[in-house]
Amino acid sequence: MRVVKSIRGVHSEASALVTEESGSLLIANLELSGIIVSGSIMKALLSGNEAIARGAYESGASFAAAYPGTPSTEILENITQYEQIRAQWAPNEKVALEVAIGAALGGARSLAAMKHVGLNVAADPFFSASYMGVNGGLVVVSADDPAMHSSQNEQDNRWYARAAKVPMFEPADSQEAKEFVRLAFQVSEEFDTPVLIRTTTRINHSKSVVTLSERLESPIRKYESNFPKNVLLPSNARQRHVFVEDRMQRLAESANSAEFNRVEWASKELGIITSGIAYQYAREAFPDASFLKIGMTHPMPKRLIREFARAVSKIYVIEELDPFLEEQIRAMGIAVTGKEKLPLLYELSQDIIAEAFDRQRGKTAALKSNPIPVRPPVLCPGCSHRGVFYAMKKLRLTVTGDIGCYTLAALPPLSCMDTCLDMGASVGIAEGLEKANPEQMKGKLIGVIGDSTFIHSGITGLIDVIYNKAHTKLCILDNHITAMTGHQEHPGSGMTLSREQTHKLDLEAVCQAIGVKRVVRVDPYSLDDVIRVLKQEMAAAEPSVIIADAPCIIRARKRFSEPYWVDEEKCIECRMCFRVGCPAVEKAESGKTRINRLLCIGCDVCRQVCKPGAIQKPVDASRSTS
Repeated sequence: MRVVKSIRGVHSEASALVTEESGSLLIANLELSGIIVSGSIMKALLSGNEAIARGAYESGASFAAAYPGTPSTEILENITQYEQIRAQWAPNEKVALEVAIGAALGGARSLAAMKHVGLNVAADPFFSASYMGVNGGLVVVSADDPAMHSSQNEQDNRWYARAAKVPMFEPADSQEAKEFVRLAFQVSEEFDTPVLIRTTTRINHSKSVVTLSERLESPIRKYESNFPKNVLLPSNARQRHVFVEDRMQRLAESANSAEFNRVEWASKELGIITSGIAYQYAREAFPDASFLKIGMTHPMPKRLIREFARAVSKIYVIEELDPFLEEQIRAMGIAVTGKEKLPLLYELSQDIIAEAFDRQRGKTAALKSNPIPVRPPVLCPGCSHRGVFYAMKKLRLTVTGDIGCYTLAALPPLSCMDTCLDMGASVGIAEGLEKANPEQMKGKLIGVIGDSTFIHSGITGLIDVIYNKAHTKLCILDNHITAMTGHQEHPGSGMTLSREQTHKLDLEAVCQAIGVKRVVRVDPYSLDDVIRVLKQEMAAAEPSVIIADAPCIIRARKRFSEPYWVDEEKCIECRMCFRVGCPAVEKAESGKTRINRLLCIGCDVCRQVCKPGAIQKPVDASRSTS
């Protein structure tokens, strides 16, 4: 009898018991879903994020929390497939980690996930949790973004592990992403420590074959009050610091013989020390070299590194971004070649590595591919943010921006954003500009923030505005969802991650409770109303919040009307309609404007800016020139 074990959560398939005689059809269906059945072994093609979620399930995790951020978002979205794990979105990463810490202290194996800049927000509890330790295992996933595909900086979060004195794993593919979660929970509980799993975009989003296993149940451990360990008063923290240093020494020694650090012997002429996705690139660029692949990159297996160094003639250290491994290996007195050849910036590739080390091009020519055409980011057709920024630009306002879909308004043709720093910074920067130069900024300065970002970290900035008697103006672009990362729920949407109805945070009431007396809602699709409200509130000698209230058009799947059309006889080619930056507005072969019927949802913004009246509502669709 062939037995297909539990696969709950992978492609939403149910558990199954399959015999040779009766199960062939089900097995075929599983394989069509991407699950390969061979004897009693199951394999699936999973992304790194899917594999991390699977690893949490197989490890017996009971709790997971996160704030969505690319490239980490799908970890929690996939964990929701496993009913044994309570998964939830938090208002920000700090809260997510604090709740996960509480769950771990309560005896549950717990996981918190975030993108690299999210760990900046969660750094306060992260550092102190190193001293406090755990009860049930605690795993923190930091998803770095080399090349800044969707981020405002390119920081290397490996330094967090050294600074916080916690162990760190770096998987090189989806199989390791799953297995390293299991190992991380084991290390966490054995050594009484949080464990950092550091991934990168290519690991998070690339897919590879993963062998699936059964869930290993991890009973909830009993919580016991422990004042010296869990109450980090200075007197207790001093003693816990002693424990932390001893723990790191024990971890470093165990790393020398651990399964996650391995040597792959080949030619002794060249040895390469690497980790994570860089291992995959280096393997292709140097197929004949010997490799020391480090899975736990902090603390480093120094004895293993010394043994490897003695056995090879020359050593390259290949890693993305900072010389994290290289500097430590050099400090051990081992001569290596690394960042003097490799770039400090952006992602590596097989070709970049080969060229850096003067490899023959004949060996890497096959790795080259045709460049992918550039696809500039743009606000979606019918996006409610478009009219707001058009109005702000028309009024020549100075706009301090924030993190979200609306950041795209910084790009042409809207070009309506003066700053973008971090989550929630639009409020504080606007207040600071006002305080520094009140006369220049009077009536001309406004901060812009999304609903999810306002909840994440904009509320405290607005409190500061009121407390310190500023006159700052803020526009909350409330599209009822966390849109930029793929439409995740938040406290203002009235829905949890698991699709349960919950209390819906009232942003207007929050602003009023803070002390904002002027809170105005506006329809962002009515340009006249937006301009009127902006003029009115910019003239007020007190703080003001404008809430541009309309759901994300993609999430709501809303179409206002049939597509608009252009009367070419009225079109004078002034190109005013192009200034709103809608992808549905195109240039026809005649030189006139045309409306793409496949993209237009009838939001009416382009018609409102068309002074000659060439853009028409769909009264008679047969007259369309598109």
